Amino acid sequence: MKLLKDIIYRSPLVDIKGTTNVAIASISADSRKIEKHSLFIASKGTLNDSHQYIEEVIKKGAIAIVCEKFPETIYDHITYVQVKDSKYALGLIASNFYDNPTEKLKVVGVTGTNGKTTIATLLYHLFRKLGYTCGLISTVKNIIGKNEISATHTTPDAISLNQLFAKMLESGCSHCFMEVSSHALDQHRVAGVNFTGAIFSNITHDHLDYHKTFENYIKAKKILFDMLPAQSFALINKDDRNGEVMLQNTKGVKKTYSLHSVSDFKAKILENHFSGLFLNIDGTEVWTKLIGSFNASNLLAVYGAAILLKEQKINILSALSTINAVDGRFQYIRSNNGITGIVDYAHTPDALKNVLNTINDIKNGNEQIITLVGCGGDRDPFKRPEMAKIACEKSDKAIFTSDNPRSEDPAEIIKQMEKGCDPVLSRKYVSIVDRKEAIKTAIMMAKPGDIILVAGKGHEKYQEINGVKHDFDDLEILKELFETLAV
Repeated sequence: MKLLKDIIYRSPLVDIKGTTNVAIASISADSRKIEKHSLFIASKGTLNDSHQYIEEVIKKGAIAIVCEKFPETIYDHITYVQVKDSKYALGLIASNFYDNPTEKLKVVGVTGTNGKTTIATLLYHLFRKLGYTCGLISTVKNIIGKNEISATHTTPDAISLNQLFAKMLESGCSHCFMEVSSHALDQHRVAGVNFTGAIFSNITHDHLDYHKTFENYIKAKKILFDMLPAQSFALINKDDRNGEVMLQNTKGVKKTYSLHSVSDFKAKILENHFSGLFLNIDGTEVWTKLIGSFNASNLLAVYGAAILLKEQKINILSALSTINAVDGRFQYIRSNNGITGIVDYAHTPDALKNVLNTINDIKNGNEQIITLVGCGGDRDPFKRPEMAKIACEKSDKAIFTSDNPRSEDPAEIIKQMEKGCDPVLSRKYVSIVDRKEAIKTAIMMAKPGDIILVAGKGHEKYQEINGVKHDFDDLEILKELFETLAV
C-alpha cells in the first residue's frame, strides 16, 4: 500500500478533488483489472477513451481516479486527480508505485528502425559474460537474470515495464538493456524511466501507418534522447545522417560510432564470411561470430556502450568474440547437398537491402540468391512495393509470399508488392500465397551452392491470420524441407 500523494509525485497536475492522503493497493490503466483500493488512470487512446469507464471502476472498488477531465458525477469518497496528459502521468505514477527502480538500475535504451534487438541482446550477453546479473527487454523475449519471459510488445506498457524493473532489482540485476520503440516513446510508456544511456542505430521509412510522416517518426525516436539526464550518455550511429538530429538539445554526454566517418568509436571490416566477421575495432583486431556489415555496426554500438559503462576494452572484445548471433537474425543452415538457407527478421526495405548486400558480398561467384519475402498486414503499406523491388534487384530469383497477413487478404498484400516491379523485374519473381509452399518452391528452385533467404519473420514462431496465431517457424520448416527435398 502506498499513499496517493507519493504515487502522483512529479506528475503534471492540473487540479485535485478529494484527499491525496489515501492508501492505494494497486494501479491500473485497464478497467478490467481494477481491484479494491486501486487507482485507475483514464486516458484517451487512438481507438478508445477510457474516461467512459470511470463509473464502472468506482463500482469495482477504485478509490482514486487520474484523468484528463473530471467526470460529470463526483463522489465525496473518491479522489480525482486531473492531469494534463494521462499517458505521461502513468509513466511517472508507475515508477513511483514501484519505488523508482530505474534510479537503482543502470538502464540502457536502444532505438532505431533496424538493429535494436541485436544491440540490446548482445549487450545483455556481453555483460553476463563480464560477470553481471542483467535484464533484457526486447522484441524476442524479456529476461530477468536467467529467467525468460515471453514478450508481447517491443516495449511493454508503463506498469508492466516498472514491474519488470522492480523484479530485476529483486533478482540482483545491476543492468537492464532494452529496446525502445517509436510507438512506446510517442505513447510515453517510458516516461519516468531514468536512463543511464541511449543508443541510436539508424532510421529508415517504417511505421508510417502509425506516425503518418517520416518527420513524426524521427521526432518520436528523438524523445528518448530529449529525456536523458546530464550524467547519461547519448551514443549515435554517425553513418546515419539522422543520428546528429538525436543529439540536438540532449543533456546526455554526446558520443558517436561509425564504420565510415570520423567518430569516437571506429571499426573497419577486414574480412566478412559465413563463418563470421574479422574486425579492427579502435585499433584492435577481433574475430566475431556475427555476419555482415550491418552487424559490424551493431557490434561497434555494443562496444561503445560498454566502454561508456566503464568496462575495459580487452575484456569487452574478448567477450564479444564468443557471442553467437541473435535468434532470427541472419541465422543460417546448410542442406546435405550444399544449399545455404538464411532466416532473417528483415521486414523493412533498409533491413532487406542490408541482408542482401551482405549475401552478395559473401558469396563466391556463381551461386544464385533466391529471396522469399512478404509484408505484414495492418502495417505500413507504403513499403510493400519497395520491399519487392529490392528483393528482385538484389536477388537472382524472388518469391513473394504471405508474412503475417493479420486481418488483410494476403493475396491483396502480394498484389501491392508486385507494383514495385517493372516489366523487366517481373520476370524474376513468382507469387505463392502459402508460405510453407513458397519455402518448398525456393528449395526446389535451388541448386547445390545456392543461397535461399527467408526474410521477414525471423524469430517468430507463428503466423497471424485473421486474429489467430498458427504455429509457424521459418527455421524449423527450412530444416524439415531441407531433409526431405535437398538430398
